[in-house]
Amino acid sequence: MTSCPFCDIVNGTGPASLVHEDDLTMAFIPLNPIYPGACIVIPKEHIDHFTELPDDLAAAVMVVSQRIGRKIMKIYQPLKVGMVVHGFGVRHAHLNLIPQYHPLDITYKHLAYIEDGKVKFSEKHLPHPTRDELDALAAVLRLD
Repeated sequence: MTSCPFCDIVNGTGPASLVHEDDLTMAFIPLNPIYPGACIVIPKEHIDHFTELPDDLAAAVMVVSQRIGRKIMKIYQPLKVGMVVHGFGVRHAHLNLIPQYHPLDITYKHLAYIEDGKVKFSEKHLPHPTRDELDALAAVLRLD
């Protein structure tokens, strides 16, 4: 099996700016958050896609996501907090929390371009925060 970066985070061998950890779930700041408050919530168990999660584990991920989402709303005051499961990228079930300041923020359409029939994002448009900056973002959202 190919190494899973989210499993590396769970096992403590991969870097992460943790927002939350309990027996079943972890939450951390993505490497290139478009906005402060963006967060990823995962089950600790390696399961490929969200639809494959047992109901109790899916509920645990959602409860943590709700709690972090409320904190995002309180601190950053976006119009909404989008919750997206798209299933591609890292093959480990995860829920993306996205502060939405504009209706297109859920898709990041305003940052995308199409090349060879595929939607792509230019690296020059994405933020590249340092680990210290990511850790500071995580500290703001950390659950009590």
